[in-house]
Amino acid sequence: MPRAGLTPERVAEAAADLADSIGLENVTISALARNFGVADASLYSHVKNIRDLRVRVAFLAASDFADRITAAVAGRAGRDALVAFANAYRDFALAHPGRYAATHIEIAPEEAVRSTGGARIIGATYAVFHAYGLKEPDLTDAVRLLRSTFHGYVSLEAIGAFRDPREVQASWDRGVEALATLLENWPSSNS
Repeated sequence: MPRAGLTPERVAEAAADLADSIGLENVTISALARNFGVADASLYSHVKNIRDLRVRVAFLAASDFADRITAAVAGRAGRDALVAFANAYRDFALAHPGRYAATHIEIAPEEAVRSTGGARIIGATYAVFHAYGLKEPDLTDAVRLLRSTFHGYVSLEAIGAFRDPREVQASWDRGVEALATLLENWPSSNS
């Protein structure tokens, strides 16, 4: 019988909070059970195993990430939308490192249908690119470039890798502006 007050949603939210504080890779059923003050077995009424728990955290994180990105870009287009998207991306990744890590775990297609968060992130991403008039395969190439740039930047920033005296925010702003200029002048592949 499930312990009073525990639900799959509450367990996933607590796991996401724990991931933000100790890292997703350190979240275990035992660590989470200690957080709730229950035996490990009590959590198995709410999650099947550690994989199920991490997938639930990924779904929660993707939904939150999508909410933040879509709110940031609402009513914006072009460079303004790109800057808002980039800043929402960075803010989420830095404020919620465990949740952000969860958005990168591999989700099987049969699992992915349980959540719309990932699809909403993709939709918001492609909406930002609409103003740049890119067509495939250029659109995919541009999305991959920005995603890898943003991910690389926030990953390095999170570990304190930017030690130069130049303010990190100033470099971020300059980099996003450079990416906007690149998108405005994207070389067509004609493939």
